[in-house]
Amino acid sequence: MEVLRIILLVAFIIICFALVILVLMQEGKSAGLGAISGAAETYWGKNKGRSMEGTLVKITKYLAAGFIVLAAILNLNVF
Repeated sequence: MEVLRIILLVAFIIICFALVILVLMQEGKSAGLGAISGAAETYWGKNKGRSMEGTLVKITKYLAAGFIVLAAILNLNVF
C-alpha cells in the first residue's frame, strides 16, 4: 500500500507543477479598454475554444479535477 501512496503522491506533485505552468501561460481575462468599444469581438474571441488559449483552458480544467480527486484520495489516510 505504501508503494501506491508514493505513486499517487508523485502524480499529485506532477499535476501541481503542470497546473502552475498552465495558469501562468494563459492570458488575463480582462479585456481592458477594448471591451468598451466592442473591439474584443474578433475572430479569435468568437472561436476561442479552437485556439491555443481554449486548449489551455480545457487542459487546466481536467488537471484541476485530477488535483481535487488526488487530494481527496491522499487525505483519506487509507494508505
